[in-house]
Amino acid sequence: RDGAVRIVEETGKPIAQVARDLGVNEGTLGNWVNRARAERGGEDEASGDSAAELKRLRAEVAELRMERDVLKRSVVLWVKEATK
Repeated sequence: RDGAVRIVEETGKPIAQVARDLGVNEGTLGNWVNRARAERGGEDEASGDSAAELKRLRAEVAELRMERDVLKRSVVLWVKEATK
C-alpha cells in the first residue's frame, strides 16, 4: 500500500495509470492515496515547498531533455557531414 501511494505522489502519474500498472483496483488505490494525504494533513507548508520544488525540477528536466535532443541531432548531422 505504502509503495503504491509513494509511486502516485512521487511520480505525479494519475491514480488510474498507476493502478493499471500495479494491477490494483483504481478505487482502492484512490482510497489509499486519500487516506495517506489525510493522515499528513498537518504538513501543508512542507508539501507546498515540495510541490514548488517538484515543479521547478520538472521544468529543469524538460529543458535538459530538450538540450540533449538538440545535441543528439547536431552530432548526427556532424557525423553525416564528416562521412561524405
